[in-house]
Amino acid sequence: MRPWVCQRDGGVAELAGQAKPRKLAAHRLPGGITVLKIGQEAPSFEVVASNGRTIKLADYRGQKNVVLFFYPKDFTRVCTAEVCGFRDMYEDLVGKDTEVIGVSLDSDASHEKFASKHSVPYPLVADKELAKKYEAVGRLGGVLGIAKRVTYLIDKSGKIAGAFDGTFDENPH
Repeated sequence: MRPWVCQRDGGVAELAGQAKPRKLAAHRLPGGITVLKIGQEAPSFEVVASNGRTIKLADYRGQKNVVLFFYPKDFTRVCTAEVCGFRDMYEDLVGKDTEVIGVSLDSDASHEKFASKHSVPYPLVADKELAKKYEAVGRLGGVLGIAKRVTYLIDKSGKIAGAFDGTFDENPH
């Protein structure tokens, strides 16, 4: 898998065979959003999803790519469209050895209601420390309790293969 950074169009959709990404040269995305560097080791994590399932990045190493996306808030228009976009391409991604994990700073109870209402087949996680590790909490977001809208593609070797800024865009990267 080749490394790339994309904003708004293409991105993860390319992995599902739905679009072509645009390359960007740096790890600072337009709009000043800083993301982890392409090619660096993804920060390890062990978290519990809202459904009670324990998720460890290490469990996917050598077996699956991981789409780890951060979004601000359950039940908001843009976030709902983004989460449902990943839901709609989930089977295509799974068919390409890729798991999807959504993260916001909402509560597990909120995530469970949200996942149930929108038939979300992948885990949703509420974990501020995970968001911090992936540079998905900005100064204002930390105060307001919301994550930045950013998506990482982690390859099977555990490295950051892509970073996507979807600020104010509901299209699934």
